[in-house]
Amino acid sequence: PALTAATGMDALTHAVEAFVSTIANPMTDACAVEAMKLIFTHLRKAVANGQDLTAREGMCFAQYLAGMAFNNASLGYVHSMAHQLGGFYNLPHGECNALLLPFVEKFNLIAKVEKFAEMAAIMGENTAGLAPRDAAELALKAIRQLSTDVGIPANLVELGRRYGKEVKAADIPTMTANAQKDICRFTNPRCATDKDVADIY
Repeated sequence: PALTAATGMDALTHAVEAFVSTIANPMTDACAVEAMKLIFTHLRKAVANGQDLTAREGMCFAQYLAGMAFNNASLGYVHSMAHQLGGFYNLPHGECNALLLPFVEKFNLIAKVEKFAEMAAIMGENTAGLAPRDAAELALKAIRQLSTDVGIPANLVELGRRYGKEVKAADIPTMTANAQKDICRFTNPRCATDKDVADIY
């Protein structure tokens, strides 16, 4: 279940980051949208019961579509920051992505309000009659709830404890500097200062 959750949330991160990428296009959007729909339909079921082959198949299609999206639209700061956590502490990539996703996208929201509002509806939230900003916030809520439901730790302290490691505050400046050099950050929809990245960590 933990591996299913981590890889499923990794696929969601691929879809979300591709969807709000600065080089997204109609083809990558189509792949990302379908991937998000499939993930919100199937991931909880696949984590709850690994023998549910319909859920498994749905997640296979989701990860493939999300892969097509990000291979053409690239990614963003979730991945550039998660790469540092994996490199420094050997923490699982999917869980690092899942943990960072709602925090980075909260930072990104003002750059792509309409797309976040669209995402909320894709994720099953009721956005009828809401202003775009209010609808956009529901996408963040949906991501956080999915993470919680499939057992993703809420923060770096919890993630470190799960694997017997301590994410040290003293490492944040170096991880921040490295994240700022990571190729994934160049297509993030909002520019981030070193302080922004450190604050998200």
